[in-house]
Amino acid sequence: MGQQRPASAAAVAPPVPVTDRARTIDAVDPFIGTGGEGHTFPGAVAPFGMVQLSPDTDTSCVIRECYAHAAGYRHDDPTIEGFSHTHFSGAGHSDLGDVLVMPVSGDAVAMDPGTPAAPGYRSRFDHASEVARPGYYAVTLDASQVRAELTAGTRVGVHRYTFPSGTAAHLVLDLRRSLYNYPGKVLWSGLHLRSDGTLTGFRETRGWAPGRKLFFAMRFSAPLTGHALVDRDTDITYKGFQAPGRGSDALAEKLGKQLEARLDFGALDRPLEVRVALSGVDEAGAVANLDAEPGAFDAVQARTRAAWDAALGAVELEAPAPTRTIVATALYHSLIAPSVWSDADGRYRGPDDQVHQAEGYTFRSTFSLWDTFRAEHPLLTLVQPAQTTNDVVRSLVDSQRYSPHGILPVWQFAGRETWTMIGYHAVPVIADAYLKGFRGFDANAALDAMVTSADYAPYGGLGDYLKLGYVPIDREPEAASKTVEYAYDDWTIARMARALGRADVAQRFERRATNWRNSFDIRTGWLRARKSDGSYRTPFDPTAINYGSDYTEGNAWQYSWFMPQDQAGLFRLLGGDRKAIAKLDAMFDYDNSKLDYSHAEDIAGLIGQYIHGNEPSHHVAYLYNYAGAPWRTQERLKQIVDTQYHASPEGLSGNDDLGQMSAWLVFTALGFYPVAPGSNQYVIGRPFVSRATLRLPDGKSFTVVADGLSDANRYVGAVALNGKPLTRSWIEDGELRAGGELRFTMTARPNKAWGAARAARPFSTTR
Repeated sequence: MGQQRPASAAAVAPPVPVTDRARTIDAVDPFIGTGGEGHTFPGAVAPFGMVQLSPDTDTSCVIRECYAHAAGYRHDDPTIEGFSHTHFSGAGHSDLGDVLVMPVSGDAVAMDPGTPAAPGYRSRFDHASEVARPGYYAVTLDASQVRAELTAGTRVGVHRYTFPSGTAAHLVLDLRRSLYNYPGKVLWSGLHLRSDGTLTGFRETRGWAPGRKLFFAMRFSAPLTGHALVDRDTDITYKGFQAPGRGSDALAEKLGKQLEARLDFGALDRPLEVRVALSGVDEAGAVANLDAEPGAFDAVQARTRAAWDAALGAVELEAPAPTRTIVATALYHSLIAPSVWSDADGRYRGPDDQVHQAEGYTFRSTFSLWDTFRAEHPLLTLVQPAQTTNDVVRSLVDSQRYSPHGILPVWQFAGRETWTMIGYHAVPVIADAYLKGFRGFDANAALDAMVTSADYAPYGGLGDYLKLGYVPIDREPEAASKTVEYAYDDWTIARMARALGRADVAQRFERRATNWRNSFDIRTGWLRARKSDGSYRTPFDPTAINYGSDYTEGNAWQYSWFMPQDQAGLFRLLGGDRKAIAKLDAMFDYDNSKLDYSHAEDIAGLIGQYIHGNEPSHHVAYLYNYAGAPWRTQERLKQIVDTQYHASPEGLSGNDDLGQMSAWLVFTALGFYPVAPGSNQYVIGRPFVSRATLRLPDGKSFTVVADGLSDANRYVGAVALNGKPLTRSWIEDGELRAGGELRFTMTARPNKAWGAARAARPFSTTR
């Protein structure tokens, strides 16, 4: 069972089916990452579900800074404001928190949340009453003594509220509230109570994604005994989007900017169930989505639990309980996004704010691509059916097709572009899928979309990059980072073009893939930002981290290693293997005592200048393999896993970033990692579980065994693939997909000869 806190009899959750075998689902703890910097949420969601139904402990930027509450829930908060239907899992930016519902008991109903010190409809709660597991969340609200339970299907969320006997039951529905709830965020909204008792509505918000529209439909298991639809704003002038009224179908309706509803049910003799469906298209779509997933609370919960059991069962784990918990939970967090965005009938609202039809696939959104191209998307190609990756690629390509700018998504959610972060990292996601054999999309159309994005001069200094071979810092911020990230993306375009037989495209992008060298200062040994006249910007401090500076959420220490397509070429520029190893060691061993990074929100999980809490460092520990010293990678991985992941609410050292932090751990626990997606290789590290079996999408299985694994035996003495000695420090994607066994013999002393030969090292465009 997931994480269940000690509770009174009133807090007992529905029983979990008992089985003889240890199932991955039973080790998941959704509370991991809800404290500290993880920014995850504990509420109910189906795999990749459109609905993420979860408690919000604070939606106000006035009371607490928004960054800390990016997921709505923060484990150290004392009150719950309500339960809303949309949340990011581990993002570094806050938004969503749509359609907030709060149960209230008694005669007086507050219509404002108040503050923790002076509550309105918000309530204190005790963690001892909380239960969370995949697809289910429950808590007892102290103020009303209501037992709140949540579950969710793909497009439907279901609430179950047990009110104290004999007290009047009410719901407050607040369309004013959002995560990152600054004044004026809600541009327009509507509520329509229909004659059959269905409450539908919509709102348009101006937030991280501008002009985002969301629609909902809500039904209740008990009839209303009274209601009030109110607008708390006196200025209702708005000339933008307005959904039509319901006309004769509406018992009551209200349009405005600051809408709330009070819904009365009287004294109830059984729990109140509330079914809510979402749509990005219209209210009719929300109603249809509600009808497409029928059933009361227990039925929906059972379906979602079965879906999670199947999804998480793709990786069977044998490990000590704490390790099994953090790895199982990491897999769970890796399967929340990219989320479904099209309706049950295939319609979706695209980046052009128009409604389109997805033919033969499910349109997905919530693409944190700067983070997730690294490990999250490669993991999905292994642990999910092929349809998932094909859906992702088709969604990306259709987003480019309907983009007002004609480029692939950068950081998209709810079909809307936010222009957050850098690079055109939809490109490696598509290339990696194609090179691994996924064919459920038009590959040539996908390549055309990739090339169009890479040639879009107005984006992120690309015009200068095309002319100069680097992004100049005097014309574009974060120029050093952009140069190397563009070069890597270009390499993946070249790889896919070669595979498609499009030699002209391949040759052009192979040349562009070497552009990382144009920003690498051989004299100092650092990646540095150059000005348009060719000079490097000064003064230069490799430890400096500032937003809008030479680097993106990092500094020269992290970004001087980002050329995953040509690590051997980098090591030659550094002076060879020994000097590369010495510089890697210097990074991990750096004394930060005189540095202050408190101004930089995403800089967390420091081990020297290695920053595990943010993505640019994620491949670095594996780079010792490229210098012929895999045993050093094994040491560093042990150091990272032991310090950066824990089975507690503070168990993630940095933002999970839509599954990337978690996907890193899943791969690393299995003993290998995709340093360069698009290479079709996984670099071997060391396993952290004694045994794991990957149930591959085509029915085959791949088993990892770690003989003698213990804290003392932290090194790899030998590796065998399907019973034959493996002397190289990488495995091919095809070898893994063919099924079989990768067996590690773990030892207390390092085997410095294993993987040391040049021929044993992972892929690099130069050798």
